[in-house]
Amino acid sequence: MPARLRPTAPIAPAAVLVGDPGRALLLAQELLEEPKMSNHARGLWGYYGRTPAGEELTIQATGIGGPSAALVLADLAELGVRRVVRVGTCFGSDDCSLGEMVLVSGAIAAGGSATSLGIAVGETVTPDADLTERVGGALGGDGRSATIASVDAHPDRQALMSGAAAADMQTAPLLARARSLEIEAAAILIVSEKPGGKKVLKKETLELAEKRAGRAASTALSA
Repeated sequence: MPARLRPTAPIAPAAVLVGDPGRALLLAQELLEEPKMSNHARGLWGYYGRTPAGEELTIQATGIGGPSAALVLADLAELGVRRVVRVGTCFGSDDCSLGEMVLVSGAIAAGGSATSLGIAVGETVTPDADLTERVGGALGGDGRSATIASVDAHPDRQALMSGAAAADMQTAPLLARARSLEIEAAAILIVSEKPGGKKVLKKETLELAEKRAGRAASTALSA
């Protein structure tokens, strides 16, 4: 039995990973027919079901930050997950627009937690190329492909390292852990906040973007 997850339903080989349990519920309702809760231990809500096309899919919350995401991914690997797409939010640079989709082409490990996964601070971790290409195709040209930075605290302007279009708290460690587990992994991030503090995406607009990103992730995982 995995150390953190306590599955009460099957776990599919393909999974959409989100930080927020509320987003997991939102996407389960959007993507799955008759979703079943597969985990509620530790508040890490997970769901299992089939897409309208009949494909098995798991949607799993990973909690806040890279260490939590890496631990949950290891449990999922033990349960048979082989490919994942992260759907999350990020702090965007000045040239990003609120609500814009960022398809991660590389994630700079800007926080010290990455070192526990064998990644040096400043090193860039790349996603699975084929899965990322499928996600990009499913997005249909919506958003941009870009390098982001992952930090251990709430991202701000200082978190935007040279060449990073945006910053978040878990993509780099998640991609590093996926690589060590031989899991295909990709990530879509939604720009939900920008420099200045008051530039925050409205909840209703964010939910629409989450559903759009979730549909693209599901399509790519089923290809």
